[in-house]
Amino acid sequence: MDAATIAGLLADPVRLKVVAALALGAGTIEEVAAASGLSLKEVALAARRLARAGLVIRDGHGLALRADQFGAAARAAAEAAPAPEPLSDDPAADAVLSAFVKDGRLVSVPAQHAKRLVVLDHLVRVFEPGVRYPEREVNALLAVWHPDVAALRRYLVDEGFLSRAAGVYWRSGGTVEV
Repeated sequence: MDAATIAGLLADPVRLKVVAALALGAGTIEEVAAASGLSLKEVALAARRLARAGLVIRDGHGLALRADQFGAAARAAAEAAPAPEPLSDDPAADAVLSAFVKDGRLVSVPAQHAKRLVVLDHLVRVFEPGVRYPEREVNALLAVWHPDVAALRRYLVDEGFLSRAAGVYWRSGGTVEV
């Protein structure tokens, strides 16, 4: 059974409650009904549908969740998922970025200087060379990456990726894609 089929089955609130009750230890139709607040008829119909799909084993009034199906579907989905796009053409830089950038957000600023430089070089690419930015715009661009914009701004300036004068910033370093 695939993950999409399981998600489809669990999209129904009645079936979801039945699965939850079974996962929490209910073992009969009556116990599932008591734990979920559903009627016996609702539980029986949902259990029959879940059993046909292979998620539940029915034995008279006894029910058992086939939890192994969830893990197998999750593993199959993970194996079928495409590999994430590299964040850098350089394998070493990509390894650093993959550790600190998740879903387009910086999860933490690296403590190690060399790794921090890789991350800062990646972040500074949101700034166009030759364009001057007021501080509030710099903050808005950096807030997309991480909530501590002051620290990011300071690191970028201290490491020479951005320059600052009179509250205006401009890109002064970092890799430029040609």
